[in-house]
Amino acid sequence: MSHSHSISRRDFLAGCGALTLANTLPGLGMMSAHAQAANDYKALVCVFLYGGNDGNNLLIPAQNAEYAQYQAARPNIAIAQGQLVPLSVGGQVRFGLNPNLQPLQAVFDAQRMAVLMNAGTIAQPLTRAQYQQMRNLRPINLFSHDDQQNQAQSAVYNADAKQGWGGLVADRVAALNGGGLAPALNVTGNDVFLMGGAGAPMNIPSNGNFGLQGVAQNNAADQAKFTAMQNLWTMGGGGTNKLTKSAADQFKAGIQGSQALAAVATAANTLSDQAFGNLNTGLANQLRRVAKVIEGRVQTGAKRQIFFTSMGGYDTHENEVAGQGQRFAELGNALRAFDTAMQAIGAGNMVTAFTLSDFGRTLRPTGSGTDHAWGSHMIITGGAVKGAQTYGTFPTLALGGPDDTDTGGRWIPTTSIDQYGATLAQWFGVAAADLPAIFPNLNNFQVKNLGFMA
Repeated sequence: MSHSHSISRRDFLAGCGALTLANTLPGLGMMSAHAQAANDYKALVCVFLYGGNDGNNLLIPAQNAEYAQYQAARPNIAIAQGQLVPLSVGGQVRFGLNPNLQPLQAVFDAQRMAVLMNAGTIAQPLTRAQYQQMRNLRPINLFSHDDQQNQAQSAVYNADAKQGWGGLVADRVAALNGGGLAPALNVTGNDVFLMGGAGAPMNIPSNGNFGLQGVAQNNAADQAKFTAMQNLWTMGGGGTNKLTKSAADQFKAGIQGSQALAAVATAANTLSDQAFGNLNTGLANQLRRVAKVIEGRVQTGAKRQIFFTSMGGYDTHENEVAGQGQRFAELGNALRAFDTAMQAIGAGNMVTAFTLSDFGRTLRPTGSGTDHAWGSHMIITGGAVKGAQTYGTFPTLALGGPDDTDTGGRWIPTTSIDQYGATLAQWFGVAAADLPAIFPNLNNFQVKNLGFMA
């Protein structure tokens, strides 16, 4: 997916052949050094499931009548009723998790996890009849991976957005960091989610190393060049040319942010490391890095941070039970370890992790897999979550039924990404008056806060 931007400090630096900053220090949004810092710490951690996660095999009816509907609609890929991980809500078990998500049962039972049902990009409450008769209310290129990834990350349903709601949230809370690190931190990829109006996110490299590419810490010649470069940029920062001064400020902020994060991100034998133990999957390693940065929040002085992590493999057109099962095992173990780390470092009530995906998948199977669909279920974890609950409305499991776009079991979302994101953003510190500027469809919904955050 391509993203075009007007000329900015980040674009200037990325285009400088002498400075390979693009993937190591791509910009800390510049903030006033006199901004008033918040007196608490909060973090949001997005876990994006690329490919379109089949929520129908994530949250499954446990009671006989509803389970029979589910099994009848997808007999060859249904999870056996006896294998479901029961979720007790108020002493009743209506739903169960996929057995490969079993590590999350303890998090749910501890009231630190909730499930949001049938959420997706939607402009307003939409019935089946309205969907079929009013094409302008459908997201553009519905059921397309690239388009719906962009829509889930931006909450914009009718355009190819260049800014994500995570980045716009970061813009609104940047001043709470009191002139320190910018809040947006990317651990994987470079998609639209963390792109804001004030600046691009800072990337945390996968190897944990920070600094300029090609400048070795133990090489005297490299360090001499680096010192000369710093002097040149310092001179540029004191000039009157706005572009040169802006680029110089960006360079210095990048270096300072890099140095502030380096110590905490590369520290060994931390409590976060202990929580993850020998878990060595792709998502676990991303969340381990996030946990270590959060563990070092006192050293970095950060007050608000929003992270983007991701994993792929959810485009399950075939062999879904095994393929999605492997993905869920990685997801469940990584989120459980992350929850353990947050409890260990005393940040349990300060950090909220949540899932997003392109879209859901059809209830009707296509052989051993499923096709692209729309609404799906999301997982939210953290000590501030009003957990051991499900939120939203579970779809009617009927092909061609009231929640189906057609006859394949493509659920029309009953909760919007706007409502989902706005609930998280308000807990994070965004003022209610600022939410419609971030979530453009929010005012089309009567309920603007879904109530799953304390």
